[in-house]
Amino acid sequence: MRKKDKNIPVNILPEGTSKGIMMMRESFHGSPDSEVERAHRDGGYTFIIQEKGNTTIEIDFQTYCIKAPAIVYINPHQVHRVISFDRAMLSTWIVTEENISAAYLSLLQDFTPADILSVKPETLDILSDAVALCMKLSGNKTEILYHSILKESCNTLIALIISQYLALEKPTVYHTRFEDITRVFKTTLEKNYKRVKNPRDYAGLLNLSTSYLNECVKVTTGKPVSIHIQQRIILEAKRLLFHSGKSVKEIADELGYDDFSYFTRLFSKAVGMSPTAFTAKNRE
Repeated sequence: MRKKDKNIPVNILPEGTSKGIMMMRESFHGSPDSEVERAHRDGGYTFIIQEKGNTTIEIDFQTYCIKAPAIVYINPHQVHRVISFDRAMLSTWIVTEENISAAYLSLLQDFTPADILSVKPETLDILSDAVALCMKLSGNKTEILYHSILKESCNTLIALIISQYLALEKPTVYHTRFEDITRVFKTTLEKNYKRVKNPRDYAGLLNLSTSYLNECVKVTTGKPVSIHIQQRIILEAKRLLFHSGKSVKEIADELGYDDFSYFTRLFSKAVGMSPTAFTAKNRE
């Protein structure tokens, strides 16, 4: 097995970026550079507009071909790597949490994991124009309110991306109450999955009954609370098993399982193979 760092690499924003905002618009062809070719997380929320050509990318064990015109959003927790470019032109921006509107952050939780989303040519034109304006603003660092202007323009771009994903949603009778509760549950799960494992405890954190929380989540997503908890834990276990150099016992401890045997049984039942067998898939 190839030697790995103990932790999954995080690509932090390079020096010279404006207080947690990085923007780029470039053309690529062939193999990517080593920094994005290795499996990694980004140090912020990543948004990509595929303006021309194709990009092949792996996100959490799934390989996707992004064909222009298309958009994709990648959450900071997601492990990904670029495999190849085919005459690709990309607009990409990475924004740290403190620079994103709280309302937009809440909505972005609903799109994790996000699908690759094809867009209409006229939508691409609007997005491209918005990116061009942001790029122009990002180059004018002499403005007195430079960072505020850049931050607000990036939030406009994020709003345009979110609106495309929202357009895919089907309205439900319970939209306001049920979906709001489900959104809060997902945010709470993301913050607490390593230490809180029981649906009853999540209901307590949200001041709801367990049955009502489960009803809200199941109506909105089609899956009960317990499955969401299990899937989040198993996803993180897969990421660590495949992409880090930690032992199975270290991963079990990190995910809040003192009983190593129980974690092994849980993983094996959910994935259909033991953690050791899953790790073996990473051998060269």
